[in-house]
Amino acid sequence: MSEVMQGLKYTKEHEWTKADGNIVTVGITDYAQHALTDIVFVELPEKGKKVEKMKSFSVLESVKSVSDVFAPVSGEIVEVNKELSEKPQLINEGPYGKGWIAKIKARNISELNELMSAEQYKDYVKTVEEKGK
Repeated sequence: MSEVMQGLKYTKEHEWTKADGNIVTVGITDYAQHALTDIVFVELPEKGKKVEKMKSFSVLESVKSVSDVFAPVSGEIVEVNKELSEKPQLINEGPYGKGWIAKIKARNISELNELMSAEQYKDYVKTVEEKGK
């Protein structure tokens, strides 16, 4: 089973979030990076870009496919992981660490309450995997 970090919130689209006040760090889950396989390019959002909850704000390209990354909250991009421009593989190597994608200043931090806990996400992934078999 893929690694699921405690203390984070998760989306059904396989993004993880970590809030620090109203700043939300976003990345893709271990499950998602395994499904994509080797990530070769990351289209990062621009700092200052306004994002809407559950709308695409970044694109990941792997040897297998191209996938959107969705904003878990509405707000503004305040920081991006520029290291991913040169080293997109950081997402594969550590999706919860150096592989984070962006930080969003949330317009309404309570939107995170609608996301899944680590336990709920684990159950969700099990259901997804069972449907895929």
